[in-house]
Amino acid sequence: MSIDPRLSRALSGRYRVERELGAGGMATVYLAQDERHARSVAIKVLHPEVAASVGAERFLAEIRTTAKLSHPNVLPLFDSGTEDGFFYFVMPLVIGESLRARLERERVIEMGEALRIAMEVADALAYAHANGVVHRDIKPENILLSGGPRIGATISGETRVAHAFVADFGIARAGSTGGSERLTGAGLTLGTPAYMSPEQAAADPHVDGRSDQYSLACVLFEMLVGEPPFSGPSVEAILVRRFTRPPPRASDRREGIPRHIDGAILTAMARDPNERFASMERFIAALSAPARERVATAGADASVAVLPFTNMSADADNEYFGDGMAEEITNALAQVPGLRVAARTSAFAFKGKTHDLRAIGDKLNVAAVLEGSVRRAGNRIRITAQLIDVSDGLHLWSERFDREMTDIFAIQDEIATAIASRLAAALRGGSAGSLVRPSTSNLDAYELYLRARSLVKQRGVALLSAVDLLERAVALDPAFAPALAQLAHALILSSFWGLTPPDRMTARAQWAANAALEHDPGLVTAHTASALVATCIQFDPDAATAAWNRALAIDPWDPDARVMRAAFDLCYARGAFDEAVAEVRLVIERDPLSAIAHTQLSVIMSFAGRYDEALREAQRARELDATSFFAVWSEVNASAYGGAAATIVDVIPTYLTRYGRHPWLMMALAAAHDVLGFTDRAEAVYLELKARSQLEYVQPAVLAATAESAGRIDEAMVWLRRAVEVRDAVLSAYAIHSPPFRKLRTVPGFWETVGSLTPSAPAVRASWRLRTVGGQASSHDVTKST
Repeated sequence: MSIDPRLSRALSGRYRVERELGAGGMATVYLAQDERHARSVAIKVLHPEVAASVGAERFLAEIRTTAKLSHPNVLPLFDSGTEDGFFYFVMPLVIGESLRARLERERVIEMGEALRIAMEVADALAYAHANGVVHRDIKPENILLSGGPRIGATISGETRVAHAFVADFGIARAGSTGGSERLTGAGLTLGTPAYMSPEQAAADPHVDGRSDQYSLACVLFEMLVGEPPFSGPSVEAILVRRFTRPPPRASDRREGIPRHIDGAILTAMARDPNERFASMERFIAALSAPARERVATAGADASVAVLPFTNMSADADNEYFGDGMAEEITNALAQVPGLRVAARTSAFAFKGKTHDLRAIGDKLNVAAVLEGSVRRAGNRIRITAQLIDVSDGLHLWSERFDREMTDIFAIQDEIATAIASRLAAALRGGSAGSLVRPSTSNLDAYELYLRARSLVKQRGVALLSAVDLLERAVALDPAFAPALAQLAHALILSSFWGLTPPDRMTARAQWAANAALEHDPGLVTAHTASALVATCIQFDPDAATAAWNRALAIDPWDPDARVMRAAFDLCYARGAFDEAVAEVRLVIERDPLSAIAHTQLSVIMSFAGRYDEALREAQRARELDATSFFAVWSEVNASAYGGAAATIVDVIPTYLTRYGRHPWLMMALAAAHDVLGFTDRAEAVYLELKARSQLEYVQPAVLAATAESAGRIDEAMVWLRRAVEVRDAVLSAYAIHSPPFRKLRTVPGFWETVGSLTPSAPAVRASWRLRTVGGQASSHDVTKST
């Protein structure tokens, strides 16, 4: 839309108006350059009819009131004026998005993040109310999120947390100054129906800060539920429902909302202002401090998170020991009836970070947190542990343990039992008993296992170090079932990621998985190891499905088993994308800070052709774990095959340097060049990988996909046949549904080639053929072939 030349002339010499950013019911916002200070700004200009109704004197009086506000979460005012009939005020240009834009993209915001945004807005409003200013139009459009994740920023390795600003105090009224010379006195209706308090809708002249409280509660309700508390086909319908129906409970529309948050929102939305919280500070307190009864009351409300134990030893290599301590205690407490334990991955997201315990409790939805430290010197170890009520920081229980290292399993059992006893109400009067079941009596083997387990989670070349450590652990204790299961995982994943030729790991991985089951048939990870053997070595999806089902029959909510089953069984093998997405979302609902779950969800969405969603999940995974190669690759994958190829081609070279020119990154780079039409550049990438394959192992399936991007279809088919010949593990996941092979699936002979290895290929091909048009499948059709 063209800019009114009168506006450009009116602001000439001070601001250069460049373009319109958006418009609302009262004003239009423009991007402009502040010529005096050489900075970009946002200028809000009232619509002519609004300006005429308000008048210059009243407008400037309101702006003077707003200009006095100085708070980290209030969008500051740079300048204002009335020039040639234009009433304007100047604000910083916020690099980010509005809460409305985020809600349109995500619909529901993760609970901890939604509460943090609401708290920041509430703090800004409490400050404004203390200074006699009522906003009167709190809504998602007027909450700006600055510094949140952006494609360019996140891909380049930055991670950002959105910071909330409250905008549009420029049309607020001074709540305590009295008189009629206010914006509302001009006959204007301020506020938005979906968020407007009943008293404001009734044009009550004595609206105070409790009206903003009502509006903010409606916004928080929408962030948690996905829709405002009151909606309807018209403004009149919304207002009628607000006056005739009691406010709804957020928990009636979404499960899992804590009672104290549900109750706080309901109170803040009371129809009568006198029944709401007396102040915004009280609302903040109700949201941030769950009742003390959450620690002591019986039943499912008893909840705890075990944070990674801090390494206080001189040797930094002992850090893995504290992690293992916390994980074993987490697993032990999970066996206690009636006690809810936060998932390990979510609790471990706080490792190495300084957080207020109340914030941790809110994010993990727990009443208590166990934190501790480990100090090791020679064969002696000192462990301290504190169980803390997150609502007020009160220590519920603390203890120090000085032991010989040979007593480590007894120490874990002692700590876990002490915590369970302190939460006696959750145990329904029963005894905690012995909670830790030692899986090995060999301490050296146990230490090697703990170190290896942390490396397996990193993926990438760390898998090779993990294999070495686990081989040594199993040599020390051949009956150590968790180490055997983890060894099978590490061997298979090292081949899957192209680090090891299949023939060098197949027999050893099968032996390790079988031995783990023999020594502990009730071990979940032993059954998931069997499922990986069936998937990536035997290429038998039915046997894999049976193994996944056996694992989940032991523990239906084991997060690793559920996520891996969703990826390998539902998505890769069967193409059941919607079911796979639903499964991983259930895990994320219980374990919201799990980087691996968000990463797998990203990959599954890429398989389904939902690239925008895939990119968002990958970015979230990288925020949670900046060291994860898997998260990096999932973001590269979603970008290369989706709509961000132009961005990713400039970023991948940085990753290639960081990760040793990993062939999977090279494959994505070739794909991005192909999407952009630079076939010659894709060919250069392919030729590099082809040359490397003469000197080192490069997965033939990766070479096939890269040759496809380079337009060398005949060579791609040669590499595909080679991949089938060596039984390349990645074919189990990528042959029949993935984006990298989408062109090859149209080539004669493809289905016969992969069908000799993948039993499900004929059924997939039949479904795929139904989606072809005139014998040729589009990219979209091929990637969504089932």
